[in-house]
Formats: sequence, C-alpha cells, structure tokens
Amino acid sequence: MTQTTPPSDPTGRHAAPLRQDGPVRQDATLRPDGPVRQGLPPDLPPGGPRGPRSATAPWRALAIVLAGAFMAVLDTFIVLVAAPAIQADLHSSAADVQLILAGYQLSYALALITGARLGDRFGRKRLFMTGMALFTLSSVGCALAPGSGSLIAARVVQGLGAAAMFPQVFAVIQVLIPAARRPKAFGVLGAVIGMATMSGQLVGGLLIAADLFGLSWRPVFWVNVPVGLVTLLLAGRFVPESRAPDARRLDLPGAVVLTVALTLLVVPLVEGRAYGWPLWAWLGLAASVPAFAAFGLVERRVEARGGAPLVRLRLLRERPFAVGMALVVLTYAGINSLFLVLSLTLQDGLGKDALGAGLVYTPFAVAFFAASLVAGRLARFGRRVLLLGALTGALGFLGTIALTLNAGATLTAWELVPTLLLVGAGNGLLVTPLLNAVLGTIRPGEVGMASGVLSTGQQIGGAVGVALVGILYYGTLGGAAHHDTGAYGHALAAALVLNVVLAAAISALLPLLPDAAARRA
Repeated sequence: MTQTTPPSDPTGRHAAPLRQDGPVRQDATLRPDGPVRQGLPPDLPPGGPRGPRSATAPWRALAIVLAGAFMAVLDTFIVLVAAPAIQADLHSSAADVQLILAGYQLSYALALITGARLGDRFGRKRLFMTGMALFTLSSVGCALAPGSGSLIAARVVQGLGAAAMFPQVFAVIQVLIPAARRPKAFGVLGAVIGMATMSGQLVGGLLIAADLFGLSWRPVFWVNVPVGLVTLLLAGRFVPESRAPDARRLDLPGAVVLTVALTLLVVPLVEGRAYGWPLWAWLGLAASVPAFAAFGLVERRVEARGGAPLVRLRLLRERPFAVGMALVVLTYAGINSLFLVLSLTLQDGLGKDALGAGLVYTPFAVAFFAASLVAGRLARFGRRVLLLGALTGALGFLGTIALTLNAGATLTAWELVPTLLLVGAGNGLLVTPLLNAVLGTIRPGEVGMASGVLSTGQQIGGAVGVALVGILYYGTLGGAAHHDTGAYGHALAAALVLNVVLAAAISALLPLLPDAAARRA
C-alpha cells in the first residue's frame, strides 16, 4: 500500500494520506477526473476514496448512491397514495394505517445520526450497502405482508435501512467530489430529493391504477426490489470505500440518550394530530427539552474523556452550520406541509384520484428539477440564489392563496399549476444551494456526523411543518364534506399562510449565513 502525503491545505492543516487498495506510481496520485502528477490535490479530503476505478469516475459512484437517496425519500410519500387500498385489503383500523405511514418515518428519523456515525467508523460504502440490503429485504416483507402488524414491522425495518443509506450520500459528495464541483453535485442531489418527494404521488397513483397482476397496493413495495438489487451490484463494483480518519468506537450512551430525546420530540409531532393532541403528546414534547439537555451533557463528558461523541457540540456552535441547520428545518417544514395540504385538497376537495393528483404535481416537479440544476450553476452568486428561491416561493404561495380565495367553489386543480410552478422553481433554487452551504465548510473528519445531523434536521422540520399546518388546515376546514371545493380551497389558503411566514423567516435568516461566494472572492 502506497501512501502519499499532501501539502497543507489553505487553513494550514495537513490532510491525511490518501490510501489506495492497489499499487500506484510514486509520481502520480488519483483525483476524480484522472491521474495528476506533482502530488495530491488539496481538495481531496482525509479518508478519501480508495480504488482507482472509482477515483477516476466520481460521478458514476455518485449516481449509484443517489439511487438509494431517491428510494429512501420516495418511500416516505408513495405509501400515502396506497393507504386507502392497504386499509381495504388488510381490513386495517385507522390507527393501523397511521402506524403503517408513520413507522417508516419514525425509525428513519431516529436512526439517521447513528447511521452516519457508523458509516464514519465502518465505512460509508459498507453502511450504504448494508442499508440498501436491509431496505430491499424489508420491501419484500412489506409486499408479502399478510396483515397490518407484519406490514408495520416491515416498515419500521425499512426506515432503519433508509437511515443507514441516506447520510452516506452527503459523505460521498464531500469525500469524492472536488470542492469546486460540489455545488453541481448538491444541485443533482437536491433535484433527486425533490423528484422523489413529488413523484411519490405519480408513481404510486400509476401502480395503484394499473393493479399489476391483481396485486393492488403491493407493487408499491415490489418496485423497490429490482432497483435495490441493481444498486447493490453497482455499488459493490463502482463506489469507493471511505472512513473518517479519526473514527472510533460508537458512542453508545450518546446514541441511547439521543434516541430517547428524538422519540419524545418526533413521535408526538408525527402522531399527535391523528389522535387529537392528547395529553401524552404534550408531555412528550415537554420532556424532550431536558432529554436533549441530558444528551448535551453526555456528549461533553465523552469528549472530555478523549472519546468520540456522537455529535461534537462545537459543530452546533459554529455559525455557518447553526444558521444553516435553522434554515434547513424551516425549509423542510414548508416543503412537507405543502405536500400534505395540497394532496388533501386535490383528492378530498377537488375529487382527483391518486393518479390525477400525481399529474397535477408533475409541472411542479419539473420546475423543481430544472431550478435545482440551475442553482448548482449559480453557486458563484452565493446566498443571493437562496434569497431568490425564498422570494420566488413566497410569491407562488401568495398567488395560490389569492387564486383559491377568488375562485371559491369554482376552483379546479389545473388552475393551481401556474402558481405551483413558481413554488417549485423557488424550492429548487432554495433547497439545492442550502445543502451545499450547510455542508460546504465542514471538516472532512466530521462530514458523516454533520450529514446525520442535517438529515435529522430535515425530518424534524418536516414533522414540525406537518403538525403546524394540520392545525391550520383542519381548523379552517371544520366539518366540511368531501368534495366541498369552496371549503377545501379556503382551508388550503389558510394553511399556505404558514408557508409565507416560513419563507419570510428564511429570508430574514439568510443575511446571517456566511456567503460562500464572498469567501471564495
């Protein structure tokens, strides 16, 4: 094994040696776009990729792990469409259906940081493949489930698999893609996340409508199996292995305390509205505050003893990451809440079936995808792109509110498309550079930890947004009957006020985010 010591990076730190699995000429080192003489490029971080095949094709490796990200996000939303068919086929109660939907989201959110740290220690490729294998096997379990209980259990395991996969995608971008090209990579990631989020309705609707082989809802899960198997084969061949250079034994006390704290926070947010906000939900939310304080105390003690904490608290005190995380929580609160109220309005209020609702989402998805790719190319403009995205989205929300209030009982689904195009474009311009802004300044040895915290912030933000918008939407809707277009339109308008407020909060926070464009200049 050959070791090549790179020069210091601009901050004065020495990068760790790049390890190769095979023999490498002493006068050449590998970077993602081919062999380079004269030493290691400074933008290849410690714990970098191993293996010449993947080092010369970073975009191929990234495309493979992005397939895992797409599947993880898709399965959060695709089951929403299948829920009525599942309930009818399995004779499930309303509580069972809620757990089928929430079981995945809960286990996914609770295990993200632990999954990221395991990737740092045991290898990001290994954790990605382990998560993909678990996700694929549990998808088989979901598709074959004979009853509600077995389906709930399989969904929980599926969420754990997704939690092992998803944080590794952020780490692969930071480790494998040169710094100058990461905005483009995050642009692609943002587009993939957005497409997965929005295509859940369309793909689910198509599969349910097709009723393949008379299987009703089960193809919603079977579709994961061939994709998972192919991704596993390709990952084994083309994705490089990397680890954090200082990764040590997993902080088990920290993992336990954090899991308890997140459970106390996320379970009430996800389940509270469905059960009418009972006392236990409020007690859980209140108890999460001292639980997170206890987690901070545990992590300080682990670090004081020279151990490797699950989360280094100084990371949360660094302004770029702290402000970026606040922006991530606000952004995903708006995205998830929008999808909930829009789906309810299209199907329950305007009478669209799952496929029809998915088709209405399609222009939104196309706008999001296009804007995400454009945002990657506009990275040189820094946070001005983020501000443009927030303001464009706010304009789309205000337009939708005005449209629904003006149309009243005559509102049609396709009338929403022009303003939804603005919302999709705004979200594409916001989400994509935001991911790069949050992770772009992270030290290579902390990228796994940071990606886990970021992914958890996305889930918590989404859960908070859904909880808040549910109060506004259902409070305005009252006891209106299905297909009461006017009532559902007014409820949508009331709910979108939250999105306008979130967009305003994001715009107000953006000046506090250090500008990457200014730093480069």
